[in-house]
Amino acid sequence: MIFDRLKRFLILLEGTERDVPAAFSPGQAVSGRVVLELAAATRVGALRLRAVGAARVHWTESRSAGSSTAYTQSYSDQVEFLSHRDALLAPPDNGEVTVLPAGRHEFPFTFQLPETLATSFEGKHGSVRYWVKAKLHRPWSAVKKVKKEFTVIEPVDINTPALLAPQAGAKEKLARAWYCNRGQVSVTAKIDRKGYTPGEFIPIFAEIDNCTSRAVVPKVAIIQTQTFIARGTKKQKKLVVTSIVGDSIAAGKREVWHGRALKIPPVAPSILQCRIIQVEYSLKVCVDIPGTSKLLLELPLVIGTIPLHPFGSRTSSVSSQYSVSLDWLSTIPEQPEAPPEYSSVVSSPEAEQSLAPPCRSELGGILEGPFFAYIQEFRFRPPPLYSEIDPNPPSDNIRPRCMTC
Repeated sequence: MIFDRLKRFLILLEGTERDVPAAFSPGQAVSGRVVLELAAATRVGALRLRAVGAARVHWTESRSAGSSTAYTQSYSDQVEFLSHRDALLAPPDNGEVTVLPAGRHEFPFTFQLPETLATSFEGKHGSVRYWVKAKLHRPWSAVKKVKKEFTVIEPVDINTPALLAPQAGAKEKLARAWYCNRGQVSVTAKIDRKGYTPGEFIPIFAEIDNCTSRAVVPKVAIIQTQTFIARGTKKQKKLVVTSIVGDSIAAGKREVWHGRALKIPPVAPSILQCRIIQVEYSLKVCVDIPGTSKLLLELPLVIGTIPLHPFGSRTSSVSSQYSVSLDWLSTIPEQPEAPPEYSSVVSSPEAEQSLAPPCRSELGGILEGPFFAYIQEFRFRPPPLYSEIDPNPPSDNIRPRCMTC
């Protein structure tokens, strides 16, 4: 039996470990090999490979058609991103099978990923998955299958003007209880940009005014919204990624956050270009008001894969950090102070020593090196001195030119 002769049948992707999913980017080449280890000579009909990448969504909803009738509505859809087939071992033209001797056999393969792919994702009602599957066909035996999954990460660069723009918002709510007005709660919040990457800290600038007669508690959270679309219907799932709770604000008091930090944990990047699955993020500022509903303020976020460049845009990444408080501008004098004279900083002996060329003994072997040179004097004539008198006056013998000629 082939099951007794087949010791190992697996797929190995280059640059990865056996039990760790490989990660690739759109447009990248995927290479690997299918490994067969046989205990004895085995007849093989064919060895085929297929690479697949697709997004799938599915959920059900129960509906009522009357007092005693109910039915379940199913919603499903699929988008295929990748479909590649390859015959690693094809049957001979004469119809016979191939006999592989005992031992280890490796069949290499490679294929190119499309330029546009969605990031791998596992959600409540759908997923985006990529895998490679090999099928071993043998005479008079069932098809043996092996599958290897890999991860695709679509690059999301946050160094773009849209994702580097500051995000701000304000909201207020009137607290009521038993038709009595208990005052108003207002919140104003701002973050320095829209795009972040996992592991970064979001500095939150906020101001909460509690004009009610009771204490309120502010909270901040990062919300992930999974949207699944099928047959024109949407299904959403919201998850709290991380959150922090602020101090209680007494009645009639104000709380100000000067860049309170909220760290982004390892989460999946935003998926915005897939037709049936979308993954979006938002920063939600919530104020719990006793006796009434919460005050909510949301600021959009995009979780990317390419972090902020240290020398990025001035107007977005640097100046946005000072856009909340401009008090530091008042310290700049209207008339800048003149710089000191050179003679007051460096004395004459020091100036002469610094301007004099070094001795050859001091340079040592530097002059003999191939990458160093020292110019001791100028080889070009200096320019003439400036004078109000033209050194080359026009001659009187030159006939004036006729302007009509």
